[in-house]
Amino acid sequence: MRKISRTNARWSDDTRPRSKLLNDRIARHKHYSNRFFPFPFQLLLLLNNNNSDIVNAVHTGLNKNSRQAYAVSLEAGHQTAAESWGTGRAVSRIPRVPGGGTHRAGQGAFGNMCRGGRMFAPTKTWRKWHRKVNLKEKRYAVCSALAASAVPALLMARGHRVENVPEVPLVLDDSCEGTTKTSEAIKILKACGAFDDIERVKASRAVRAGKGKMRNRRYVQRKGPLVVYANDSGMTRAFRNIPGVELCSVDRLGLLSLAPGGHLGRFIIWTKSAFEKLDGVFGTKAQASSSKKGWKPPAHIMTQPDLSRLINSDEIQSVVNAPKTGKTRAHAPLKRNPLKNKAAMDRLNPYAKVAAEMRQRAEAERAKAKAGKKAGARSAVGQKFYEAMLVESEYHKGGDDAELFESYKFWLGEEQVEAKPE
Repeated sequence: MRKISRTNARWSDDTRPRSKLLNDRIARHKHYSNRFFPFPFQLLLLLNNNNSDIVNAVHTGLNKNSRQAYAVSLEAGHQTAAESWGTGRAVSRIPRVPGGGTHRAGQGAFGNMCRGGRMFAPTKTWRKWHRKVNLKEKRYAVCSALAASAVPALLMARGHRVENVPEVPLVLDDSCEGTTKTSEAIKILKACGAFDDIERVKASRAVRAGKGKMRNRRYVQRKGPLVVYANDSGMTRAFRNIPGVELCSVDRLGLLSLAPGGHLGRFIIWTKSAFEKLDGVFGTKAQASSSKKGWKPPAHIMTQPDLSRLINSDEIQSVVNAPKTGKTRAHAPLKRNPLKNKAAMDRLNPYAKVAAEMRQRAEAERAKAKAGKKAGARSAVGQKFYEAMLVESEYHKGGDDAELFESYKFWLGEEQVEAKPE
């Protein structure tokens, strides 16, 4: 993929991303011819959004549509004439197997907590197995998955080994569609650097965990590259026996193969005819799809949402004025808050200063009056009561309890308490 200049404001014929065509089927991949990216690939490059949430939701719905119905037997756990013994026998009221002479007689039955009983909420075949997914959502998700397959970082994050692949997306010559031998297919994959991903798949093969190993799906392995073709001239027979390789016609691309597990970034190997047919299958911003009635891939309202790239583009920089140099106009004076700034208030209201001084004098007078009132709080009546209390106390009379009031005079504030000798 050629490097796109940051100074171009929009895709033009010279700046549209191009893909290289790998010529020759087997070993001589030296001749490259540039091909314009189909519109679904430009979608991600323009929007910079892979819409993984939509892809995940659509995949979740579509993946349920291949399930087969299952359920337990309708009579499972109920194949006995059990009845409860009722109350009064010091046993639970669970239904019990009738009869005698065997261990089974008297055992609890029917309940999901009983041995040999039915399960809780027995499964039924009329469960809602399939899900309806909106057609436009499915197409939107497929376009997003196609666009994500052109980003090497997403491919490597998904686990694909594309370090030795010359370019992503990888486009091969149409002569590969006529390959009929698996040995030739392996040579093609090795020549274009895609066989490393096959080795990864082979190394990942392991026995499945769980009971699926008994049900004709004993082994599990990772997903390898997806080979997309336009015309099958024996290509499917050549590639189908290579571990991890899947094949699909460009007319039948689906999300389950483009984003397995709902994860974006499938490694796709295209043939030239399939790559060129994408615009006809999915349409462009200007032209609707030829096979999907009225469908156009989603496109951003803005041709170029990168604001910095727009500002720095040659088209805009050539018409904007040059930056001004030298002395510039002084900044507008900062507006002060009159409620917090005295100078600003004095300019707006000359009387504000006089009013503030009057408030200060009034506050000073109120504070002075309050202090005088507090200082003369002990009136003549209070002083007389204080003196009478001193005279009437047992301490002054010299009574028997005078020694109990050693600190009484100190409490009244008349003298200090003398420390007693030890």
